[in-house]
Amino acid sequence: MPKYLWQVGYTHDGAQGLLTEGGSGRRDAIVQAVESVGGTVESCHFAFGGHDLYVIGEVPDEVAAAALSIRTAASGAARTVTVALLTPEQIDDAAKRPASYRPPGS
Repeated sequence: MPKYLWQVGYTHDGAQGLLTEGGSGRRDAIVQAVESVGGTVESCHFAFGGHDLYVIGEVPDEVAAAALSIRTAASGAARTVTVALLTPEQIDDAAKRPASYRPPGS
């Protein structure tokens, strides 16, 4: 199953909701959302800096990842950046796969 990193930034309304339900309540809601599309959450971490929350999990496919992204955006409570994660073995396979590429100016 494909693995993703979701980088989350809360809006004003999302931060207000976080104050109401706390971090563990938010984590539980995230786990429920990911499970609703057939996935699992590996980890959920709140953070300082460019994003407020980082979630690592697996969902069945890109459509499931898009469904979560659309629902999150439509709520207006958070903005997400979805990053597909690859294993070292997947990179090994990619490095062996032929691909045509011409660098700029060559």
